[in-house]
Amino acid sequence: MKTKLFYRLILVSILTATSLYANSSISGRGASFPSTVYIDWAEAYEEATGNKIHYSPTGSGDGIISIKRRMVDFGGSDKPLQPWRLERYNLSMFPTIIGSIVLAYNIPGIKDNELKLSEKAIAAIFSGEAKYWDDPVIKAHNYALLLPHKRIKVAVRSDESGTTFNFTYYLRKIDYDHFHKASTKFDWKAETIEGKGNGGVSDNIKNNEYAIGYIEYSYKQKENLSAATVENKAGHWISPSINACKDGAQYSNMHMNNDFFAMITYPEGETSYPIIATSFILLPNEKKGSNGEIIAFFKWVFENGEDIAKKHGYAFLPKSTIEEIKFYWKSKKLL
Repeated sequence: MKTKLFYRLILVSILTATSLYANSSISGRGASFPSTVYIDWAEAYEEATGNKIHYSPTGSGDGIISIKRRMVDFGGSDKPLQPWRLERYNLSMFPTIIGSIVLAYNIPGIKDNELKLSEKAIAAIFSGEAKYWDDPVIKAHNYALLLPHKRIKVAVRSDESGTTFNFTYYLRKIDYDHFHKASTKFDWKAETIEGKGNGGVSDNIKNNEYAIGYIEYSYKQKENLSAATVENKAGHWISPSINACKDGAQYSNMHMNNDFFAMITYPEGETSYPIIATSFILLPNEKKGSNGEIIAFFKWVFENGEDIAKKHGYAFLPKSTIEEIKFYWKSKKLL
């Protein structure tokens, strides 16, 4: 009887472990910038392989904290970590996708891409120097539009944000005097409305006439918001699009020898959209089991996920960068 009971307990243990393994999944959290495409990738991956990847868009700041504390299997961040910080926290990092940060607005009577914003106008709006929509610095390139004498409401992020980090890095490039350093949470001088995540900022733009804010391109599409045509580094007017984002990505300088650390915002190029950003994945070096599952997911993504990325308005990484990422995984012994 004891022998039968022993084997029965062994069988129950095996079945329980098998059931738990079958239902197990990888979890990540962090950047909201790429969340729409990550979630669609995960759904397609589960359909193709049966393996689950869960991702929660909690913001880049939370993604970094969560992976440092090993609260999740991977972290997402639009703010790249310098190699010395990765070493300190025993992390590895690689890029996944490139997207645009757009200046979405809600001005009655002014349609998508009709508003043109020069570098001077953008800096004036977000520094608070331009307080009304009919300010001369905005009107200078918009004489065909009936810009109202209405107070500008600037929609910004309330949370620790990689989108804010990349956008304020751009502001620093176009107007260093007003924007001395890039930051995840910025001390805005303009009159602002705060919202959590890209979704919160999108809602604030949608629900407040005469608002403008910075959001990821897929949120502009999802919420059917209007976005400005902006002046790029070469002085040309560029509307946000996948092709303009890809044109800018050609000038990225991401390499495995420094864990792909790079800021690609404000690129060179006649046809480049000027406000682009890369999103990154952070992995704990010691967790080879879960890392293997995460890497298997991104291998699948790099081979099968481009159409999904395009659907949401993201540009795929250059093929040379993808090949370097695959070599990086092996060289870091993450599997």
